[in-house]
Amino acid sequence: MTSEPPVLLALDLAGTFAFGLNGALTAVRAARLDVVGVVALGMITALGGGVIRDVLIGAIPPAALRDWPYFTLAAAGGLIAFALSRRLHRLETPIVVLDAIGLSVFAVIGASKALAFGLGTAPAILLGMVTGVGGGTIRDTLVRRIPSVLHSDLYAIPALAGAAITVAAVRLDVYGVPAALAAAAVCFLIRMLGVRYDLNAPRPPGASGRRGSPGDDA
Repeated sequence: MTSEPPVLLALDLAGTFAFGLNGALTAVRAARLDVVGVVALGMITALGGGVIRDVLIGAIPPAALRDWPYFTLAAAGGLIAFALSRRLHRLETPIVVLDAIGLSVFAVIGASKALAFGLGTAPAILLGMVTGVGGGTIRDTLVRRIPSVLHSDLYAIPALAGAAITVAAVRLDVYGVPAALAAAAVCFLIRMLGVRYDLNAPRPPGASGRRGSPGDDA
């Protein structure tokens, strides 16, 4: 298992489950897939960003494949979404909150792990973001949609903010549980403000894009 502090590890595992759940729900809504397809897309959403990060930094095999709780929770989230997809629509707000927690913790842990493997400031921030949004981007590509991270609410921007604060804390030699939680809290707050007030990153003048529902994000 990862050497992250217990608090961050617990949030990381909760985020993995939430991403698996949310990713599978998106698969149910976007495509008519069987149980294998739904669970697979849920697992891709939950684990894809971390796998991309680990492959790029040379942490082979990826943590998602070495540490069974991640794999198990991602699969469990997908199975629950498949079995209870109609009922889970009523719990959309709690799922979005868990999803935002997952995004926040993934961005922080992704950035800190990239730094631990010797990457510079900018690449570490980028990989922190990729850890948070990479799985959902792969999922959306597989179901032939424009990735929700490119058009829905504030998603990549909060991840970048959380990763940037993490990198700054490490560079200033003040990184620890309080700093990590603060970075995750900033990411979470920006994300939830985007959901609550329907905020989006600037678009070209005159452009109008279809905005996905909160459950469509990954």
